[in-house]
Amino acid sequence: MMMPDYLFQTVFTTRLPKKTNNYNLKNMMKLPGKTVERLSEYRRTLLECLNEKRNFIFSHDLAARLHITAVQVRRDLMLIGYSSVLRKGYDVRELIDTIGKIIDSEESMNVAVIGIGNLGRAVAGYFKGKRSKLNLVASFDNDPQKVNRVISGVKCYPYTDIERMIKELDIRIAILTVPPDFAREITEEAVRFGIKGILNFTTIPLNVPSGVYLEEYDMITSIEKVAYFVKENKI
Repeated sequence: MMMPDYLFQTVFTTRLPKKTNNYNLKNMMKLPGKTVERLSEYRRTLLECLNEKRNFIFSHDLAARLHITAVQVRRDLMLIGYSSVLRKGYDVRELIDTIGKIIDSEESMNVAVIGIGNLGRAVAGYFKGKRSKLNLVASFDNDPQKVNRVISGVKCYPYTDIERMIKELDIRIAILTVPPDFAREITEEAVRFGIKGILNFTTIPLNVPSGVYLEEYDMITSIEKVAYFVKENKI
């Protein structure tokens, strides 16, 4: 099961990298969510370039891989104070490091999956080990056949222990993959227990208080969008 890496990037506060090109500290700000998504996608693509033994890349090459415009790439990278090397393009490794300093937390953050059914297992399996600054440390479920077992590389705890384990493991981010009927109740409890960021994979829109970041991803809506454009492009 493949899904966009940016869905797991929930820390949006920018930080000044060690190597930027005349980036003014006064310009430091919270980046727009869409910019953070693209920066995450740039990093994933740049990592692929490293695997291809490629050390430099031009904006139009990076844009073509992501089906966006070179103007958008240059605009995003200028926003974080980064520009290309004349006639060589962007230094791949340096840009990877710069993006990491901008969108990653300085300290690692612990993450938990709530609901370790089929979707929860797929998400946990995909996410585990993807980013060094984001650690999947627990999952929670109320199924006695799942609790106290390691599933998709992460230990599953009984949901009744969630308050204690959030505090004990210092969990700050929750990935919600529970049945829709329980989504709102579990969200309220997770926030009350100290969760500061939620990635919602359920079909139920959620409300969270200020100070808690919510990212919602509805696969049904995404599939319907794909189906619509397949229909429109049908000859």
